[in-house]
Amino acid sequence: MLRHLRVTNFAILSDVELELGDGLNVLTGETGAGKSLIVEAVNLLRGGRASADIPRAGADEAVVEAIVEVPPDLRARVAGILEAAGLPAADGDDQVFIRRVILRTAAGALRPAADPRGEAARGGRSRTYINGALTTAARLAELGALLIDLSGQHQHQGLVDPGRHLELLDAFAANAPLGATMGEAWEELRRVERELAALGGDEREREARLDFLRYQLEELEAAALQPGEDARIELERARLASVDQLQGAARAAEEHLYGGDDSARDRVAAAARELDRAARTDPGLQPVRRQLGEIETLIDDAADQLRSYADRLEGDPERLAYLDDRLALIRRLTRKHGVGLDELIARVGALRGELDALGGRDARLAELSAARARAEAAAAAAAAELTQSRRKAARRLEKEVGAALAELGMAAARLTVVIEARGPQPLGPAGADRVELMLASNKGEDTRPLTKVASGGELSRIMLALKQGLLTSGRIDDVATFVFDEVDAGIGGATAQVVGAKIRALADHRQVLCVTHLPQIAAFADHHFHVEKTEQGGRTETHVKKLGAAARKDELARMLGGHATSKARAHAAELLAEAARPRKPGATARA
Repeated sequence: MLRHLRVTNFAILSDVELELGDGLNVLTGETGAGKSLIVEAVNLLRGGRASADIPRAGADEAVVEAIVEVPPDLRARVAGILEAAGLPAADGDDQVFIRRVILRTAAGALRPAADPRGEAARGGRSRTYINGALTTAARLAELGALLIDLSGQHQHQGLVDPGRHLELLDAFAANAPLGATMGEAWEELRRVERELAALGGDEREREARLDFLRYQLEELEAAALQPGEDARIELERARLASVDQLQGAARAAEEHLYGGDDSARDRVAAAARELDRAARTDPGLQPVRRQLGEIETLIDDAADQLRSYADRLEGDPERLAYLDDRLALIRRLTRKHGVGLDELIARVGALRGELDALGGRDARLAELSAARARAEAAAAAAAAELTQSRRKAARRLEKEVGAALAELGMAAARLTVVIEARGPQPLGPAGADRVELMLASNKGEDTRPLTKVASGGELSRIMLALKQGLLTSGRIDDVATFVFDEVDAGIGGATAQVVGAKIRALADHRQVLCVTHLPQIAAFADHHFHVEKTEQGGRTETHVKKLGAAARKDELARMLGGHATSKARAHAAELLAEAARPRKPGATARA
């Protein structure tokens, strides 16, 4: 709900602040004092279009700021919108800070076709902030649809938009469980259809793909590639290509160690003989003598291995040619597929899987076709239940709204809920219906769309009647704050008191901001604000003051008779007492 509202340099609102409370907040004042400007400023908070001539004369920009408290039942949805838009959350999850800055467009300046921040060409340029982060008016409109519902002379977004009529009817009918079932059935149908589409395509393309996959798989399977094979081949090939060099090195090393004159074996043996003689004199040399014996043994072993290695080595041109061909095949296949050997081996399994999938396409198509038939039947059944529930609820809604409109001074009006098939696409996530509210303002007239037949005041009362119907059914719209402007147009007396009582009943569940000229409505306020226009220093200024008990009585007296006479004050006191009198649930004010 709107907790704090500040408007600066907004036409005649140079600097106006309101601390709004729970329940019913009422704005009263003389015509032209600036009440509708405050409503227009609130409309900007829900993403409304900004006009370039709004900034006060002499100011480059107008600013509208607000702190909006989010009711607990809306916090998850608001948080979801903020997260999806990449916008920060405020401290905690129960408040949203909104700021609109409307920039003045110089006289005669050409405006762009579309402002990058989301303003239309005929609107003024603006900057939009949510929780301190710059965003677009379109994002604010998405969030604002949850925070504020405005009914007035030019703003009836929640009522004249046919796209919301189905939601309204479903809320009245308590169709949430049926709607969830429909949504699940629709999603299952879409899932099956997506899988079917993935298996679709031209049959010739599928056969060509099968041939291509078979060719690749046969080529790779014929190659019989092994992990790490390329490294092993490189090593063996290098050995075969250097047989003579390796054999010569082995025999030369054996000669130095053992077979040649003055070999290492002979020198070690000579050293051992010297130590044998010396050890007779000094036994401490025995450990060294034993080490020389071990060295002799090691040299003998090494010489034997080198001799055996050299004897085994022999050239194998055929094996070398095979290794060259094998290595060339591996390199050709890895280049062709653009992957390494291990990835190429893994690709064999992937190719088999795709071949199996395509080869089993006909069987899978049959399975999916049966699944689609089941999903279509489930979705059609869920849609039929929804349609039946909506038709029953539509008749109840028409009856309840008709009774409420009669109490609100529109006895001749007739609201009709039209339920039609969706059109070319018979089913959707919300079922098979298109819903639109139609109105006949007078007896004998045909029903027509609300936008074509209802005035601002009538739309406000229709909205009020619909909200009353939702309340009567134990439900309420998913909006934090309702704003009513011109709800009192063309009414008075007992009807005005009924309107006030119904607004009061709505305010027991959601915050309401109401602009009114009628004391019968203002008397029901929880918080009463007086809007006054004055002249200061040759300029027009608007001031807003919250009224206490005595000031409220004086203001109601002024609204009753133009002057706060004793008789008018007494009448005002009666209105306040009547408005404060407890009523049974669902009861309205006494005529």
